[in-house]
Amino acid sequence: MTDVQEPDAIEVVGRYEAEQRIPERMRADVRLLGGLLGRVLRESGSPGLYDDVERLRVATIEAYTDETERAFAAAAAIADGLAVPRADEVARAFTAYFHLVNLAEEHQRVRALREREGRAAPEPADSVGSAYAHLIDEVGPQEALRRLQAMRFHPVFTAHPTEARRRAVSTCIRRLATLLIQHDDAASAAGSVRAERGMLEEIDVLWRTAPLRAQKPSPVDEVRSVMTVFDETLYTAVPAVYQRIEEVVHGDAAGGTAPLVHPFLRFGTWVGGDRDGNPFVTASVTRQAAAIASEHVLLGLERTAIRVGRILTLDAAITPPTDGLLALWQRLKSADEEAAGEIAERSPDEPHRRVVLLLARRIAATRTRDADLAYRDPEQLLADLAVVQQSLVAARAPRQAYGPLQQLIWQVRTFGFHLAELEVRQHSAVHAAVLAEIEAGGPLGEQAQEALQVVRTIAWIQQRYGPQAAGRYIVSFTRSADDLAAVHRLARAAVGPDGTPPVLDVVPLFETFADLQAAPRILDEIIRHPEFADRLAATGRRLEVMLGYSDSSKDVGPVAATLALYEAQRRIAVWAREHDIVLTLFHGRGGALGRGGGPANSAILAQPPHSVDGRFKLTEQGEVIFARYGDREIAVRHIDQVAAAMLLASAPSTETRNEQAAERFAGVAATLDTVSRERFFALVHAPGFAPWFATVTPMEEIGLLALGSRPARRGLSVESLEDLRAIPWVFSWTQARINLTGWFGLGSALEAVGDETLLRRAYRDWPLFGTMLDNVAMSLAKADGRIARRYLALGDRDDLAQAVLTEMDLTRGWVVRITGGGEVLANNPVLQRAVKMRSPYVDALSLLQLRALRALRASPAEQPADPELQRLLLLSVSGVAAGLQNTG
Repeated sequence: MTDVQEPDAIEVVGRYEAEQRIPERMRADVRLLGGLLGRVLRESGSPGLYDDVERLRVATIEAYTDETERAFAAAAAIADGLAVPRADEVARAFTAYFHLVNLAEEHQRVRALREREGRAAPEPADSVGSAYAHLIDEVGPQEALRRLQAMRFHPVFTAHPTEARRRAVSTCIRRLATLLIQHDDAASAAGSVRAERGMLEEIDVLWRTAPLRAQKPSPVDEVRSVMTVFDETLYTAVPAVYQRIEEVVHGDAAGGTAPLVHPFLRFGTWVGGDRDGNPFVTASVTRQAAAIASEHVLLGLERTAIRVGRILTLDAAITPPTDGLLALWQRLKSADEEAAGEIAERSPDEPHRRVVLLLARRIAATRTRDADLAYRDPEQLLADLAVVQQSLVAARAPRQAYGPLQQLIWQVRTFGFHLAELEVRQHSAVHAAVLAEIEAGGPLGEQAQEALQVVRTIAWIQQRYGPQAAGRYIVSFTRSADDLAAVHRLARAAVGPDGTPPVLDVVPLFETFADLQAAPRILDEIIRHPEFADRLAATGRRLEVMLGYSDSSKDVGPVAATLALYEAQRRIAVWAREHDIVLTLFHGRGGALGRGGGPANSAILAQPPHSVDGRFKLTEQGEVIFARYGDREIAVRHIDQVAAAMLLASAPSTETRNEQAAERFAGVAATLDTVSRERFFALVHAPGFAPWFATVTPMEEIGLLALGSRPARRGLSVESLEDLRAIPWVFSWTQARINLTGWFGLGSALEAVGDETLLRRAYRDWPLFGTMLDNVAMSLAKADGRIARRYLALGDRDDLAQAVLTEMDLTRGWVVRITGGGEVLANNPVLQRAVKMRSPYVDALSLLQLRALRALRASPAEQPADPELQRLLLLSVSGVAAGLQNTG
């Protein structure tokens, strides 16, 4: 929003920007986009809006750099002095600015990735290339290749309501991203001017687009939103990932010889399948979700096959077909004579081209349900593609066999005809209630009928799209093997005595602290239960176990939950090896640190021995989906980093290091666990804590945001933490700039250990502790003590407020001493820069939010809330979420 400013303002802003050491090209992008936004505000905003935005911006920057109460009070006075309608506009302006800064930062990441590719720089340490070379050194080339080929990365997209940004806003930003690339690539001044004009038009659209959804999205809306990520990035990113790894393994021969990489990516989705706590996800929605996903992937495969077919203009005299290809042509021709005639006329001596174009028609027929031409399953298509590939190899055209055609094969192997496996999740208590109702006899209620229909829907999906399309059924709050057996009993009840139940892989989900501790005992029951013996044998003794990060953290606090999750994984991994189980641990992580968030690759490298073994599955949700997979280059890089970590996690050196560190620092872990849990319990179990929490954070108002279809809480009021879901619990503390769920209890626990030298050694040598402290540092960097005090002052419990602030200061002090430097994130300058660049602007929105929240809290309870104040608060919530880049 930079433009003409007073000399003092220029000095304040200039000094602040210089201190951030932003890369020059990124700084230029931020200034360009900010300047265009300023122009839009002057042209399209109400009179004086731009000046008010600049006044608050300069004041918050000065308060951030000055750190005196006087400077901060001056900024707060500006926010408080704005009329509510003007404050509404100012909040929208800062939110738009965050979207543009986030875009500039993402663009810089993409630019850096492209520049590194362009100059053929050495492989980064956290890439598959480096990890594979390291693994060869440790286990030899044969074993390293076996592990590479056996690897499986399985992200599962969920619809948990943590994406505060509207899809219309996201779409506008994607168009701006394209224009930024055009601006970079412009070969003339005229080209730059055209790109800037286009950006000005898009920023005008961004400003005029309502930032808040008018109503909650339906589950089907959420399905369609996730489809944009598959359509725009993942569909093409997947073959790019495999191609990069082929280049690592094969070097210059890549693309000219048979690939050694096995497609290791599989995608899952809970969007349209997760009904735990969401009454709007019905069997009908699940059926629609499967149909929508299949439509998208089949359309993508059809277009890719057409493109590949058009490329294969290979003359038969130079690239002769095999007998197998000619036989395939005859089969295709007899099934689709008219089209075959037209294609043959256009490509008279191009047999490979003709065949692939007819295969594209069969894919189209599969999408439109044309029974005469449709493929039965992806394996049929893969068999036909193999015939084409073998013919090209026989004709000594390996570059054509293993080029775009191979990429199509990889896409079919990864996505099938279903795109992503649709997983169902339901609470164990629901299954128990439904079975009790069935066994009681009499007419079934709505819940029971719906539960049975869900099973029938899974059977229908498997019949139409193949067994890979659905079949995993997650049972929340698994307490015994009977909780899982209940799903099989429901399946038999759904199809009747003469029907065949769908193939189900029932997955236990351990969420609470007690359940994590009991997991090995429950798993022992499961594998001995007759309901599971046959399925375990059919899958080669493969078993999936899900661990919930959100509820365990809300249950015992972030530190004790982190340690409990590590110990649960260690014990489950030992149990699996003792029972010859091929284990996959499914990590139910959120985006925020209080829900297991943080960099996935560092988390993988901190896992217990044999808990990964080349298989990693996790949930990806809300803003995390778009941050990691919304851009093709960033998606490729993220997957590359995760795959590298998966390879390194099973390296003997990594397993030995983690095992020895856990033993060496067991005493530290015991103290951290006990003291942090006691400190957390003292806070959250204090009388009146839940209503106090609802008063000092915008928890109640967050429930009004139309973020997702899932209700934010389990009841009508919040009298205890059990009433509240994990996402709004985290989201609320984040909005209050306290981020309590990411660090509370750690300061007291570190103080109890007391040995700074020992703790520094643990930070260096114990990956779990190091990762935890790095994540806490990021959480604290996004918190702000001055703003936190103002939120906590909204309540009437000075004891609780002081407990939070004391623990925050204690934790910050210990983290800085252990990690080094004079402030948090001093050892991670890139991340520190990103946080500092945003912080003053987030402060502006926090001050506007506080102003609205104070007025709402002060109004009589019997009076309806002021809609203008409510809107201002919700706008600020959306803006703070954009600025902090994580919510729940």
